[in-house]
Amino acid sequence: MLWLLIALLVFIFQTATILLLEFRNPYKTVAWLFILFCCPLIGFVVYYFVAQDYKARKKVRTQGSRLFQEIRPLIWSQASLVKRAGDMHSKDFQHQERLFNLLSHLSESPITGCNKSRVLTDGEDTFGAMLAAMDKAEDHLHIQFYIFRDDDIGNRFKDIMVRKAKAGVKVRLLCDGFGSYRLGRRRGFIQELKEAGVEFHFFLPPLLAMIDRRINYRNHRKIIVVDGTKGFVGGLNVGDDYLGKYQKMGYWRDTHLEIEGDAVYFLQNVFLSDWKLASGERLSDPALFPKHQCEADEQVQIVSSGPDQDWNAIQEMCFGAITVAKKRIWITSPYFIPDQGIYEGLKTAAVSGVDVRIIIPLKADSRLVHLASLSYIEDLLLAGVKFYEYQKGFIHAKVMIVDDLMASVGTANMDMRSFFCNFELTAALFEQSSIDRLVKDFKEDMSQSHQIVTEEFQARSFLHKLAEVLCRMLSPLL
Repeated sequence: MLWLLIALLVFIFQTATILLLEFRNPYKTVAWLFILFCCPLIGFVVYYFVAQDYKARKKVRTQGSRLFQEIRPLIWSQASLVKRAGDMHSKDFQHQERLFNLLSHLSESPITGCNKSRVLTDGEDTFGAMLAAMDKAEDHLHIQFYIFRDDDIGNRFKDIMVRKAKAGVKVRLLCDGFGSYRLGRRRGFIQELKEAGVEFHFFLPPLLAMIDRRINYRNHRKIIVVDGTKGFVGGLNVGDDYLGKYQKMGYWRDTHLEIEGDAVYFLQNVFLSDWKLASGERLSDPALFPKHQCEADEQVQIVSSGPDQDWNAIQEMCFGAITVAKKRIWITSPYFIPDQGIYEGLKTAAVSGVDVRIIIPLKADSRLVHLASLSYIEDLLLAGVKFYEYQKGFIHAKVMIVDDLMASVGTANMDMRSFFCNFELTAALFEQSSIDRLVKDFKEDMSQSHQIVTEEFQARSFLHKLAEVLCRMLSPLL
């Protein structure tokens, strides 16, 4: 009887601790209480090491901002900044002052007006463009990926980095400790880079992250900056699977951007902030932000978010754009686990007559995440949202198109992990030509997809629905 009382008191203590620390996020609270109910002691131990808490956030909150404050005057003096909604090229956007003000205050990156971008839609084109740009580096080469594999394409990247480093180019490579943990076991690969002069760091290696209780932080960004004048951002990591060479996933459909101009300053700033967190080295040399000739006038904004910021900037950007949509909201995302704000925003838009279409994969790389995604579909279907399952292979693009106002391409999925836990990066595009190109790609992807029919979807088995419910309860942690 005494042991039963002790066990009950311990369980009450664990429950009260989770309620006290997670009360601001009821969805995470439910997820952790469900885990605690299933595994009373083990669940709490996992919570202790995995769950975000204010102490962990405090350690990383201000370092990036401090670095940015040093660099900010230089960037502001060299970049062409869009300061009023009336200065936007899009006539529709000129009347969206609230959205403009939201975007202008979300992050440390304003809308810039002197850019040229190119949309890249598969691994062959993207890696070809990246390698060609890297090969032309003369001063520095900054490379950051969530996943970096020691395979054929990974070795092509390595060969260029080694050659450039030996030629005197300053090469820095940053990989996420969790996403690239297999690379950490390939010491020969890393050693060859370091011997050539490449500076290499993992962002939060798993052991360090576990000890420091930051295992749930993942740097999901993908950045390349060449000489401070050309940059890349988007959905592709470095691996042969992104070239469709993995039989399990087949053809890999993704979207990436090549950018030249003012926006590269802000890609550079994000890389340097992450480099500071990973290496402890503060880099603020003005040579990293060279002046450039304004050869195009495309308006672009780089939006970053993560636990080092006070705002969930990418989520706020998505929500703000969804709420002003009048004609269409088209979204492509490999994982669809929206928070309540995005969920209700999409439902309200569809009921209001906005054309809401969402492309998700038919073939999933994570069964749990896919089941959680399916649990959100039925109510949205009934509200008028159209869902399409991509059948040609695996679709990994992260794209949102809202009317002719704006489009976004980046690293963030339409899920709660990307919005609230990961370090992410997105480029917001406002030029009609860029939006038209993404619309064209979206229509092509729809032609390779099967539209989900409400009646057929509702006919799935009880066990399948039960699995979806269980995964949905865990979805804030997936």
